[in-house]
Amino acid sequence: TTVTIKISTTPELLVASGEVILFDGFLKVYSESSDEEGEENGRGLLPPIKKGQILPLISMEATEKFAAHPPRYTEASLVKKLEELGIGRPSTYAPTISTIQQRGYVLKEDRPGNKRDYRVITLKNSQVKETIKSEIAGSEKAKLFPTDIGMIVNDFLVDNFSDILDFNFTANVEKEFDLIAEGKLAWNKMLGKFYPPFHTKIETTLESATRQKGERVIGTDPQSGKQVSVKMGRYGPVAVIGDPGSEEKPRFASLMKNQLMETITLEETLDLFKLPRVVGAFENKEIKASIGRFGPYLLHDNKFYALKKGVDNPLEVEQERAIEIITQKRIYDQNKLIKTFPEDSGIQVLNGRFGPYISYNKNNFKIPKGKVPAELTYSDCMAIIEAGNSKSTSKKPKKRS
Repeated sequence: TTVTIKISTTPELLVASGEVILFDGFLKVYSESSDEEGEENGRGLLPPIKKGQILPLISMEATEKFAAHPPRYTEASLVKKLEELGIGRPSTYAPTISTIQQRGYVLKEDRPGNKRDYRVITLKNSQVKETIKSEIAGSEKAKLFPTDIGMIVNDFLVDNFSDILDFNFTANVEKEFDLIAEGKLAWNKMLGKFYPPFHTKIETTLESATRQKGERVIGTDPQSGKQVSVKMGRYGPVAVIGDPGSEEKPRFASLMKNQLMETITLEETLDLFKLPRVVGAFENKEIKASIGRFGPYLLHDNKFYALKKGVDNPLEVEQERAIEIITQKRIYDQNKLIKTFPEDSGIQVLNGRFGPYISYNKNNFKIPKGKVPAELTYSDCMAIIEAGNSKSTSKKPKKRS
């Protein structure tokens, strides 16, 4: 039902769309249902209304709304999009999604969102009242987020291989594969048409294209007056104070995992240069927090302790929390080691994620059932290692028939 309502004091119209219940039926038992619940569930229940009926204004409410970006892909919605575009086959969807994650082009993670205020203006009994309410905006769960390296690789490929990075190209290739499978198209004819110009484009790109670093100038350091920028380094995105082309050596700092080169602010960038930061002391030795190749960490007594992702910020972590992290890691390491041997053998019996195992020469060996890890002798371990080595070398690739 669509209801058009005139307003006595203005030519504009009000329009309401929804359902009008003519017969309750089983809905009689759901007396707790309300119009508000109906709106939340997408039903939009309207009361019975007749044409020409006078509707006195009881109240009117205006709620401030913010434009939202399109929802990010989940693994399931990405598969659905691939199907719509005709890209890939069911057997290739999972490998495609796992590959872009393994190569660090995309991260699958939760993001908590931010609290923001919005206004609600109500007109009731000829009085206007404004109320401030709050909501959590931008919350994401198990979504796929592009990384800096992913965006740089994508930009490079689009710039140099725009004809290949085209949805229609991939879909057409899939159709040609089907024709080849049906015997309606010769595979060498299809490749002969595609490969020569593709090979030429690769050679041209190798000769002329420059490696993209995605460099972005953010601003100026207020202390030194030098340029502040971000770019892609050897081990990931880094912030730079100074000009790499000048005689004076610039300063570098790694970005944190949740920071992107295209969105990081000048203030956030300058904060990175406050690291390493002295958090406090433990056992009469300093604790420092910083960011390294593998993420944020603590340094104490020349030993490294990883900070928990999404929980601990190296710029904010306090002494009490730092001591807790160090203590927990020590307990974990103590429980991990089950046994070593007096012989300088390098053999260790350890507790792992999937149970006890033997570590030797950077290789792991499963302990057979029935063996008690703490009671293993040096000879027992060597026998298990030799059995594991002989088993792995005996596996030969099967010949294709």
